[in-house]
Amino acid sequence: MSGPYVIRGAVLLPEAELRWRFSRSSGPGGQHVNTTDSQVELSFDLAATESLPPVWKERALRELAARGRLTDGRLLVVRASEHRSQWRNRQTAALRMAGLLAEATAPPRAPRRATRVPKGINERRLREKKQRGGVKRGRSGREGWD
Repeated sequence: MSGPYVIRGAVLLPEAELRWRFSRSSGPGGQHVNTTDSQVELSFDLAATESLPPVWKERALRELAARGRLTDGRLLVVRASEHRSQWRNRQTAALRMAGLLAEATAPPRAPRRATRVPKGINERRLREKKQRGGVKRGRSGREGWD
């Protein structure tokens, strides 16, 4: 594999903590698919890892559990079978896992602050609305409709 894969900043996806499984893929490959184990299943024990800062680990466990991405409440599992070669599927799975971990460990967004519509914008909208209504009223052909 051509790692290391960066999660965020200087934190890397640890190669020693990754578990790989290979099986025959149902994806592209024709007859080749019946002879090679090109499907890749990559698992990472998120609860037992020491490579992530504790705050990130808690955040990732909470976030991924809420999305239903964890198996047994601790394992993050990613499958890849898009490519004919096992090597490319390994790369795809590792990049996908690093992306999921980067998303899950990102700090939460700041809550949206409610703002008011400025008075001038509201007045302009009502003035334009009144003008547009006057234009449409003028098309009716009836006189004296005010």
